[in-house]
Amino acid sequence: MKNIPTIAGALLGLAFITFGLNHFLHFIPMGGGPPEGSPPALFFAAIVPTGFLTFVKICEILGGILVSIPKTRNLGLLVLGPIVVNILAFNILIAGGSAVFQAPVIAVSLLSAYLLWHGREAFGGLVNASSK
Repeated sequence: MKNIPTIAGALLGLAFITFGLNHFLHFIPMGGGPPEGSPPALFFAAIVPTGFLTFVKICEILGGILVSIPKTRNLGLLVLGPIVVNILAFNILIAGGSAVFQAPVIAVSLLSAYLLWHGREAFGGLVNASSK
């Protein structure tokens, strides 16, 4: 049972490192893009040329490395948390609600939620901060 967080962290880290590096190295064929003029196409038309997607992919690689290492897992979750929320928001609001049921979206969401729940005591200081 105590190896489950290590395995979950390694899997989550591997996923983010793989897809982050794929943005730069193109080793996984991604197929055609969304239909022209569709909300996902317009979204990517805004974030690709501005360099925002490159910034997100660098954060994915950094967060993936951090979450893979048990001592830095919580820091990695802080880096990856906003990215996971945006993946969910994109798939629900922009790509259409059914896109949220794709296997990678489910896997990343569940692994992140599990690791956050497992390390919830470490995040207590962020939530329960008392003013002194």
